[in-house]
Amino acid sequence: MSTIFEREKQVFLPTYKRISIEIKEGRGAYLIDKKGDTYLDFFSGLAVNALGHAHPKIVEAVSNQISKFAHLSNYFITDIQIEFAEKLIKYSGMAACFLSNSGTEANEAAIKMIRYLKGPDKIIYSLSDSFHGRTYGALSLTARKKYQKGFEPLLSNTGIIKHNDIEDLTKKVNENTAAIFMEFIQGEGGINEVSKEFIERVDELRRKYNFILVADAIQDGVGRSGKAFVHEYFNFKPDLIVVAKAVGGGLPLGALLTSEELKNTFPQGKHGTTFGGNPVCAAAGKVVLEEIFENGLLEKVFENGNYFKQKLFELKLEFPQQIKEVRGKGYIIGVELFYQSGEVVQKFLDNKILVNSTNENVVRILPPLIINKEEIDIFIKTFRDILSNN
Repeated sequence: MSTIFEREKQVFLPTYKRISIEIKEGRGAYLIDKKGDTYLDFFSGLAVNALGHAHPKIVEAVSNQISKFAHLSNYFITDIQIEFAEKLIKYSGMAACFLSNSGTEANEAAIKMIRYLKGPDKIIYSLSDSFHGRTYGALSLTARKKYQKGFEPLLSNTGIIKHNDIEDLTKKVNENTAAIFMEFIQGEGGINEVSKEFIERVDELRRKYNFILVADAIQDGVGRSGKAFVHEYFNFKPDLIVVAKAVGGGLPLGALLTSEELKNTFPQGKHGTTFGGNPVCAAAGKVVLEEIFENGLLEKVFENGNYFKQKLFELKLEFPQQIKEVRGKGYIIGVELFYQSGEVVQKFLDNKILVNSTNENVVRILPPLIINKEEIDIFIKTFRDILSNN
């Protein structure tokens, strides 16, 4: 009988490099394969499964909603969409939202809004090593040649500012700047944190030239950093915030959040979606926001994230020839090695722990927000053993 991986090759385009385990089910911070082996998940579906797997409150909320109706056209508004949006606006500090299916779609909505407001001739910037998605607009802002190659020409009047380079920022931004898209912690780029000095200069230029600042919080937002959003560490407020991944608790859900000033800039008919804000997804999203912001999970992420980073710093001191740097906040952490990280990620997998390699030499750690100190200790012990034998 054919394996699932052999069958996959017959029906899917070969766009993914699969992990060679067949997952049967998940419970909390653990995944269980078809053979009964259990894996500790420090990857959480690429920062999606904020509450882990099969969270009972999400299961209940989704089951309850789908028993009523799974989908209505956005010609209708539903109570669960309102309840989710009210909480999202409350905890983001923004004024209004547009609900989408994904972060890429939310970024596309942001690009359209910026073009509509600022005109087609002004430049939209992103930062080097950024990742904003794979559709054409979002791909045009994704400053990674390996993703763009072969898909040119991309969206016109876009540009790249070197990450944390104040001189390059000052040289490029002027009255012809429409917007800057920024991940305050770059996920795909290697868990690169924006500097305080860079943010201060961005804010000065924003006041001078009145461009739009978009915080792409798709990977680092919704509590993952130990705060609602990373820009709160800088006492900084964006004009637009883009969220997805964690906000749906495993279901496809994203949002573009606007400031009060931009709340009414999209008139009826200028943008839309068939599935965005699906009621079943919104029901799951409401549970996520309640657990993070109303039931004490955010405070635990902040506390445990600091504990996790301290333990990783201790490993860096213990293995200075292997670990170059530890970066990140809360539960979005990168450990940069002096060599390619793929082999280390495979050794974690051999030890039944799931992590990810990004930007060639960075071990990217994105556990569900429910991970506790005991599970962090298991990770650290395993990492120490791997480095000791490397």
